Amino acid sequence: MKIVVDSYDWIEVFAGTRKGEKAKEVIGKADAVLTPDIVLAEIARKYIREGLTERTVKERLTMISEASQVIAIDASIAFEAARAYFELKEKAKDKGLREPSLFDAIVLGSSRVLNANIITGDEHFKDMPETIWLETKLN
Repeated sequence: MKIVVDSYDWIEVFAGTRKGEKAKEVIGKADAVLTPDIVLAEIARKYIREGLTERTVKERLTMISEASQVIAIDASIAFEAARAYFELKEKAKDKGLREPSLFDAIVLGSSRVLNANIITGDEHFKDMPETIWLETKLN
């Protein structure tokens, strides 16, 4: 199984939560672990905003880069992300969720172009065919 790991998962892994443990289990069983490059920027922004040290932020980004293949956004991912954004936006509106971010759309676009599943607990992806939901009991 090929999986795309989004920011939600990596944050849960670093926080050591139950969801993080489930994410680590899925990551450990995957044939290929992929992280869109923009996820690194989103995680760095979050941790800097929260006041983590530069060293800690860089260590976590390095850990992600070593545990997964970091995927660059190319033209095909950019195009699919743009399409995915409008799909996510409509879904969010229907479900009463906040508007999705471009980060979310890039993760979804990446998974579609790379023919991979997304492991996440982000409500924007719930019930989508690509999603491995972290709330689901894993074997």
